[in-house]
Amino acid sequence: MSTTIPTETDGPVRSVNGSWGTDGRKPASRLRGAARRRSLPHLLLGALLVLACAAAFLLVSLNTGDKRSVLALARPVSVGQVLGVQDLKQVSVSVGPGVSVVDVGQAATVVGKTLSTSLPAGALLTLESVSGAGVPAPGQALAALSLKSGQFPSEISPGVRVSVVFVPGQPGTGLASPPTADEATVWPAVVTSVTSPPNQQITVVSVQVSEAAARQVAAVPAGQLSIVMLAAGGR
Repeated sequence: MSTTIPTETDGPVRSVNGSWGTDGRKPASRLRGAARRRSLPHLLLGALLVLACAAAFLLVSLNTGDKRSVLALARPVSVGQVLGVQDLKQVSVSVGPGVSVVDVGQAATVVGKTLSTSLPAGALLTLESVSGAGVPAPGQALAALSLKSGQFPSEISPGVRVSVVFVPGQPGTGLASPPTADEATVWPAVVTSVTSPPNQQITVVSVQVSEAAARQVAAVPAGQLSIVMLAAGGR
């Protein structure tokens, strides 16, 4: 039986392993199709990366576009405290419409003002918080105590709750007598400021007390009052 060998016009010769081609290789069209299938995931990944970068750029632009340099508190402050430069720091924040803040350029207008509320460190300063309104609170009054070393704890600071205690004078000193039995000898108070006048051996501690207590404290001669520091929430 004769074997017919196809000529060049009869088409490609099948190789021994079953693939078609004149030299045993797959047709080029199949190779190009496989290459396109392999490159498709890479194209999708590249597109996703481009979209992610664009979204990140837009987010950064939105977050930084409307930032302002404003004043915040570098340390906790308390009602009645006089605001100082050391109490402030500059921060850059995004502020929405209607939010009350104090720009850095307004620092000179708020330093030296009395705080009308207690604020934690990091809180943004507002003009309302340094208006002085509400100091002292209704029914309360401010009393100034002239104290020597040993008559108050060195740890006291504005905002601390204390007790103002009447200390009777020594016999023969001619100082005031203790209050009568129906009068208080211990007055709860909140420290509003602590100052040490230059070239003086005293410390002036201002406290917020009730109106009645303020009148009693003011009537006690200097040297017969002491301050006891209380735990938070103490009475």
